[in-house]
Amino acid sequence: MCVGLVRADRIFRARAEGIGNPVFYVGNKTGRDGIHGATMASATFDDEAEAKRPTVQVGDPFTEKLLLEACLEAMATGAVVGIQDMGAAGLACCTSEMPARSGTGMDVELSAVPQREAEMTPYELLLSESQERMLLVGARGRDEELRRVFARWELDAVKIGEVTGGPDLVVRHHGEEVARVPVDALADGPRYDKPHAPPPWLAERRAFDPLSLPEPADYGETLVRLIGTPTIASKEWAYRQYDQQVGTNTLVLPGSDAAVLRIKGTRRAIAMSTDGSGRHVFLDPRRGAAMAVCEAARNVSCAGGRPLGVTDCMNFGSPERPEILWQFAEAIDGIAEACRALEVPVVGGNVSFYNETSGQAILPTPICGVVGVLEDAGRLATQWFKAAGHRIALLGPDAVSLGGSEYLWTLHGRLAGRLAPLDLEVERRVQSAVRAAVGAGLVTAAHDCAEGGLAAALAEGCVTGIRASGAGGGCDVTVEPGRRLDEALFGEGPSRVIVTVEPARQREFEALMAESAIPWRWIGTTGGERLTVRAAGRVVVDVAVDRIEHAWRSGFERHMA
Repeated sequence: MCVGLVRADRIFRARAEGIGNPVFYVGNKTGRDGIHGATMASATFDDEAEAKRPTVQVGDPFTEKLLLEACLEAMATGAVVGIQDMGAAGLACCTSEMPARSGTGMDVELSAVPQREAEMTPYELLLSESQERMLLVGARGRDEELRRVFARWELDAVKIGEVTGGPDLVVRHHGEEVARVPVDALADGPRYDKPHAPPPWLAERRAFDPLSLPEPADYGETLVRLIGTPTIASKEWAYRQYDQQVGTNTLVLPGSDAAVLRIKGTRRAIAMSTDGSGRHVFLDPRRGAAMAVCEAARNVSCAGGRPLGVTDCMNFGSPERPEILWQFAEAIDGIAEACRALEVPVVGGNVSFYNETSGQAILPTPICGVVGVLEDAGRLATQWFKAAGHRIALLGPDAVSLGGSEYLWTLHGRLAGRLAPLDLEVERRVQSAVRAAVGAGLVTAAHDCAEGGLAAALAEGCVTGIRASGAGGGCDVTVEPGRRLDEALFGEGPSRVIVTVEPARQREFEALMAESAIPWRWIGTTGGERLTVRAAGRVVVDVAVDRIEHAWRSGFERHMA
């Protein structure tokens, strides 16, 4: 997910407006890399996958940066009417999509396209997916102005055609017409109604009861093992390899529920998070996808942000298989239901099908990214405990499940069971209550309970701030086991958040929770150098914080090694 800021009165759209306006090719030269890249992305992999390497584009980040800066400078001149990047299917895509959005046509001359390889055919020029290229529609009479801007950045800016009255995309090569196709036929994808049905094995997997398995012999050792799994452990191995600061705007670095960036010149900030669980969607595509939206939005709410928009990346196997298409359709409906309930629109996204190797599909994995706004950047929360003596509260319902959980997969190698119920109205109220508490300065930490359940959330609260801010430490918590202790500690369910509150603000917090009309309860206190959990009058977990931190901080790197 790429997030940027733009003034509302300076938005440029990918439209080809104004009959007679010139069409410019700008950026890097075109080569044969990436031809059929979009086709390759819509194919399964097998033992012949290595032969497909030429279809992969070769990127040049430095040239990309030059192109971005040049385009921004060109936009500032007022000479740009519309602009679109050359992504999948290259020129063929943007020369049809831009006029299709405007009800116009386009006439292009391929021999004018800058090329880095000799004797490229019209077919290759149209379908190349070489990187660092844009198609730009300029204002008539301002051609030289645009050329000068791109020349300063040492980039090609060549007029290759003009906007026409439509409805066709006309393609020429050395003056000879080589293609004439209605832009709508190219830009509007066909609609399919193909067979889709739940897989026959799903009922058996859902019927499995995780509580039929034995309880762990040592809950402390189980927590240490769980906190070091790749899904839960620190991702520092990855993010320490690049700069995590965006200028001086980064307020919350990696390691909390959401990243937070200030908007300079204002009191506001933006918060963002991405989430998704392939195991949840595998067992229940509709509910699992809805839970992905909810978790990403909940992370933003835990930072104090009001979720405003969603983008998604839908990763699935071959849609030509009925069970995969069923998973996809159900996931789409689940995302839609969650977005309506939370009043957060989907503003973009993509679909990646055919993610299979030798007939084995990946888990169906919609990843949802959410961006929200904090009206006061000085009022934000992070997930780690800040000091000893703060009271810990658990917000949200008690309903959790070991079905599809990290615990069930890590300890027993099973992907089965039913997911916990999802009440979208409760989810909405919990997130609203968390935002209100953060905005009022009543909570010192807020962290959603997701992978690994309550126990993992508590462990993360103990250790994730130790390097980030010098904060952290242990806690002493009491849980009510319900059906069984492992389910209470490691069961996963939506709409659950732990927060910490200073004793002096306890009454205010309780009053706010009463107004919010959500289920919640006090469960413990921060402090000490151990994570201690009590249940039914006895200590069931007692682990040193430094041991938890070592497992959490080194787990992902051990996995990669």
